[in-house]
Amino acid sequence: MSLNADPGPPALRLASTGTLTYGLPVSEVLGVSTLAGARLIGGRSGLDRIVQRLNVMEVPDILAWVKPNELLLTTGYPLRNTPQSLDNLVADLDERGLAALAIKLGRYLDSLPAEMIEQADRRGFPLILLPDDVGFDDILNQVLTDILNRQAAVLARTEEVHRALVQIVLCGGGLQEVVDEVASLLDVAVVVLDSDQRVLAGAGPDEHIQAMRAFDVLSGRPGVCANGGGDHLVVPVVAGGFDHGRIIAYSPAGTLREADLGILERAATVAALVVTKQQAVAAVESKYRADYLRDILSGRAGDDDRVIAHCAGFGWDLDRPVMVVVAELDGRSRPADGQSALNGHGAEPRGGRGAEERVAQERLASAWSTAVRRHDRGAAVASFAHEVVAVVGAGEGDETALSSGPVQAMLKEASAIFAEHLSSRRTFSTGISRTVRSPSALPEAYEQAVKAVRVGRQLHGDGARAHFDQLGVYRLLSLVSDPQELHAFVRETLGELAGDDEPELVDLRRTLQVLLETNLNVAETARRLHFHYNTLRYRIGKLERMLGPFTEDAHLRLNLTLALHVLRMRGI
Repeated sequence: MSLNADPGPPALRLASTGTLTYGLPVSEVLGVSTLAGARLIGGRSGLDRIVQRLNVMEVPDILAWVKPNELLLTTGYPLRNTPQSLDNLVADLDERGLAALAIKLGRYLDSLPAEMIEQADRRGFPLILLPDDVGFDDILNQVLTDILNRQAAVLARTEEVHRALVQIVLCGGGLQEVVDEVASLLDVAVVVLDSDQRVLAGAGPDEHIQAMRAFDVLSGRPGVCANGGGDHLVVPVVAGGFDHGRIIAYSPAGTLREADLGILERAATVAALVVTKQQAVAAVESKYRADYLRDILSGRAGDDDRVIAHCAGFGWDLDRPVMVVVAELDGRSRPADGQSALNGHGAEPRGGRGAEERVAQERLASAWSTAVRRHDRGAAVASFAHEVVAVVGAGEGDETALSSGPVQAMLKEASAIFAEHLSSRRTFSTGISRTVRSPSALPEAYEQAVKAVRVGRQLHGDGARAHFDQLGVYRLLSLVSDPQELHAFVRETLGELAGDDEPELVDLRRTLQVLLETNLNVAETARRLHFHYNTLRYRIGKLERMLGPFTEDAHLRLNLTLALHVLRMRGI
C-alpha cells in the first residue's frame, strides 16, 4: 500500500543532491512520538533526505511500486526466505530515490546482515530499526499528518506574503520595494538580476549583492543551490513567455528555511508583473519620444521655441549648440539610396527582422542610451528602425567632434557596452554631423550624419567612425541629390572601365587609379603594382586609347579621379 501527501504549494527542503523537494527530512520524521523508540542503525549522513510519502512493503516485487522520497516500512515478511537479497536491497532502493527504510525485526527477520548496514552507511541511506510495540498505521497517520500540517502552514504564509507583495505593487511600489519586503521576511539578502545579470534591484550588504551577481544562475536549474548547502535560492522571473532574469535569495550562513522557495516564487511572480508594467510604460514613452525626435529631424515639429519647450519636458536640452550622431548596425540591408530611417516612420522592411536582429538593435539602443546619459544628461536619444540617433551637446571647438573628448568617450563607452552584452560579434558604424545652433537646422544635420555613417562604412569598412566634415571630396559627392547623375557621370567618363564584369578591365582600372594617385609617376606605379616598366607603358597607351590623353589633359585627370571616387562610393 502507498499513502501520498499531496505536495501542494511549496513546502520543501534542500536535499543532499542540491534539489528542492517537498516534505519532511528523515531527521524530523524520527522525532515524531510514534517513533520515539526507533533507532537509526545505518546511513546517518542521509538524515536530510526528504520524506514526501509513505509505503508498506509486504510483497516480494516491491521495487516495481516504490517512488522517490518514500519512507518504506516493512516487517521483513517478503524477505524471510531470501536473505541473500538483503545485501542488494539498500542499493536498489537508493537508486530509486527512496528516503529511508524502516524495518521491524523479530517476527520474520531476527537481524540484518552487516553488509546491508555497511552499504547503508556508504550510500548515506537511512536504515531505521522500529520498536516492536508500534503499529504501521500509527506511523502512517502521524507522519502524514505532520507533512500535511507543514504544507498547510507554508501555504498560509505564502499566501499572506503574496498578498503583501501585490499590495505593494497596487500602491505604486516597484522592484526595490518588492525586494526590500522579501529580504525583510526572509532575513537574507535578495537581488533581482536581468538576463545580462545586471542588478535591477537589491537589498542587503553590498558584498552579498556582488556575490549574487557572480553566481552562474542563468545556466543552472531554477531553485537549486549551487553548493547544495542552502546558501542561496534562485527563481526565474518569467512573464508572457519571456525570461526577464532571476530573483535570488542569499544567506552565507545557510539559514534558508523550507518555505523560502515558495515565498521567492511568489516574489518572482510579482516581480514579473512589475517588470512587465515598467517595460510597457517605457515602450510607450520611448515610442512617443522617438516619434517626436523623428518629427524634429524631418522638420515637422514646429518653430524653435516650441521644440525647445517641448523637449525640456523630456529632459532634452536643445537650446544650445548640438550635433547629430547616427549609429547603424553593420551587416544588414539598409534603406535605398536617398532614403533614411525617417521614411516610412521607421517601419521595418517587409518580412520583418529576425529575433537576433531585433536583439542587436535593442542592445545598440541600450548601449548608446547608457553612454550618452553618462556624458550628457541633456542629450536626446532614440532608436529608429535601422539606426540609433543621438542629439548631443557640442562645446566650443567641437566642429570636428570625432576627435573631441565627450563624443570620443561616448563612442568608446557605447562600443564597450554593446560588445559586452551581445554574444555575437556584431559591429556598428557611426556618423557625426556638423554643429548646429538651432532645432530648425537639425534635419540638415541628421542627413549629414546619415551620409557620414554610410560613406564612412564604404571607405573604411564595418565599424567606421566618420565626421561629415572629414569626408573630403566624398562629402561633396554625397551632396548630389540624384544618384543616377553620379552613375551616368561614371559611365560617360570611364566607359568600359565602369563595369566589374570583365577581370581584365577591372585590372586596367586599378592601374589607372594608382597612376592618378602617384601623379603619373610611372616608376612608382610600376613598383606598387609589381609591373615591369615597359608593361606599364603599354598599359598607359591602352588606357589613353580608351579614355583619351589623360597624361596631358589635367581636366580629364580630374574627371577620371572623381569618377573613381564615385565608384568607391558604390552602394551608398
